[in-house]
Amino acid sequence: MITVEHLTRTYGSHTAVDDVSFTARPGRVTGFLGPNGAGKSTTMRVLVGLTPATSGTATVHGVRFRDLPNPGREVGVLLDASAQHAGRTGREVLTIAQRTLGLPADRVDAMLERVSLTRTEADRRVRNYSLGMRQRLGIAVALIGEPASLVLDEPANGLDPAGIRWMRDLLREYADGGGTVLLSSHLLHEIEVVADDIVVIGGGRIVASGTKAELLAGSGTVVRTRDLAALGAALAAAGVEAHPLDGGYRVDADAEQVGRVALAAGVALSELRAADGAGLEEMFLELTAETQREGVAA
Repeated sequence: MITVEHLTRTYGSHTAVDDVSFTARPGRVTGFLGPNGAGKSTTMRVLVGLTPATSGTATVHGVRFRDLPNPGREVGVLLDASAQHAGRTGREVLTIAQRTLGLPADRVDAMLERVSLTRTEADRRVRNYSLGMRQRLGIAVALIGEPASLVLDEPANGLDPAGIRWMRDLLREYADGGGTVLLSSHLLHEIEVVADDIVVIGGGRIVASGTKAELLAGSGTVVRTRDLAALGAALAAAGVEAHPLDGGYRVDADAEQVGRVALAAGVALSELRAADGAGLEEMFLELTAETQREGVAA
C-alpha cells in the first residue's frame, strides 16, 4: 500500500505540492492525473526519496522509502526511462540491478522475456534504444525485485499502440496478483481503461479522487444545442447547475430531467447523453480547467 498524507513541498515562495493526501491500495491500479506542473512528478519524487517533503509524509507499506532495508525488493520505480546509462547494454543495466538487489542471475533473462526485449536488443547499447525500448527496460528494472508496489511516471511514453496494450495488460496482471500500482499519465484513455481508482491533481492540490466508477458516475449529463443562452436560462430557472462544455453544458442532473427542462423551454437539442459516456477526458479537463497551462492568458 502507498499512503500520502498531508504532503507539502515548497521551493522558496512556490508551493509545488499543497497538502496532498491519497492512498493507492493493493490489488488496484491507481491513476494519478493532472496537467503539466500540477505536482504529480514532485509527489512521486518525494515518495521514492529523491526529494524531501517540506511537511507531511509519503510511505510504502507504512515505511518511508529511505527507511526500507532493500527498497528495490519492496517498490519498483520508473520515473524517467531516459535516465539509464547510455553506454551500457540493456543486459548490463539489468545485471547491475540484479546484483545490487542480491537476486539470482537468471532473473535477468526472465525480465528480458517478460518485457519482450530480444537477445539482440538486450546486447545493444542503451544509447541506440528507442524511447519505447527504454520504457520496456525501465519496467524490467522496476519489476526485477518482485516488489509489492510499482510507482510509474508516464510509462507508456514512446510506446506504439501494441506496446501500450502490452503495458496495460502487464499492469492489470500485476495488480490482479495483489500488487499496488501508482501510475501517472497524460494518456487519459489508457488511464480510463486500466485504472481502478483515480486521483486528479491541479495546481498542487487534489481536486478529485475515488474509484473510476464513482467519478464518472458523478459527472452528470452532457447536453448540446445551438441556443446555449436559452438552455442555460432554462436550466438555471429549474435550479439545475450547468457547467459550460464545448458548445453545450455538463449538467448535474440525469438526462431525463435535462430533456424535460429543454422541452418545456422549447429548446431543440443536438445532443443529450450521460456524461460518463464522454469518458475521463471531459471530467479531467473540467476539474483542472483553472490550472491548464493552455487556458491561461498571456
